[in-house]
Amino acid sequence: MNIAYWIVASLLALFYAYAGTLKVTRTRDQLRPMMAWVDRVPLPAVRTLGAVEILGAAGLTLPPLTGIAPTLASAAAIGFVLLQIGAVAVHLTIEDRRIALNAALTTTAAVAVWLATRL
Repeated sequence: MNIAYWIVASLLALFYAYAGTLKVTRTRDQLRPMMAWVDRVPLPAVRTLGAVEILGAAGLTLPPLTGIAPTLASAAAIGFVLLQIGAVAVHLTIEDRRIALNAALTTTAAVAVWLATRL
């Protein structure tokens, strides 16, 4: 279980660290080709979302790695499940039906929740 958690958590952490860094550092014009929803959300909210993703990525990996408050890994994974549920809602609200990535991330984060409770 430990190896499975680290594989799943590492993949999620890499994805969210990358996506969060893009949201924090790039302009709206640079984000638009990858994220059609950025025109409907204020830029400070996009930046905040990016910061939350970066912190969540750290929350998946650092607590179990250091042994300090390892239950925070479960909280981070639950946060990513909730984040993706919100992302699906945003996509469907703007009539964007491309939610396969969101569904995959939701499932992967749910698996991380389950694996984190078994650490």
